[in-house]
Amino acid sequence: MDGTTLVDALTDDLETELSRLGSSKWLYALTDGEMTGTAVRAAAAADAAAAADRFESWAADADDEAAPLFSDLAATAADRRETVDSDTDPAPEPADRRTYETLAGLDGAASRLGGALGHSLVTDRTAGQMVGFFVGDADPSTAGTFRDLRSAAADDRDRIVDALDSLCDDEEDWNRARRAATAVVEAAYEDYVETLESMGIKPKNVC
Repeated sequence: MDGTTLVDALTDDLETELSRLGSSKWLYALTDGEMTGTAVRAAAAADAAAAADRFESWAADADDEAAPLFSDLAATAADRRETVDSDTDPAPEPADRRTYETLAGLDGAASRLGGALGHSLVTDRTAGQMVGFFVGDADPSTAGTFRDLRSAAADDRDRIVDALDSLCDDEEDWNRARRAATAVVEAAYEDYVETLESMGIKPKNVC
């Protein structure tokens, strides 16, 4: 196993979940049904703030071999929060709260790197949908901003993959990383389902 193979395996295994987390329904859930530019930016800001807090917490763990990377991920997330719109107040908490509860429960470099990888896969799909929203909203400037943010998230994913290749010593490490990544994507999907159902929308079952 290596990092690239793991990404391919996760993308294949979680194809349905990731596809729906890149859909307009996920954006509808994240904005609590308020599909406006301000609401989308606020949702993005809330998620970025939560990501920065989580990665900063991991970076503070001096015993974690991946701490330097987590410090970089925290900085990227903080920059994303600022770039989205410095004048936009984020929501009190991100709509994908299960995602961050799952990340908070991870321990050890392999599991945390796996969790970060799962988070990056969700971020990629979500950012892609946000790009599409602003294109459709005739706001090419903001769409371009979100394209840049999606590109930065892809760069983060590449660094996570490199760290996995460096720090996973055996098959059990890879299994830990895979389980953690899967758990994070599934947690985000549970948020998707729960939020839509609370709004009277019934998501399709995963086939």
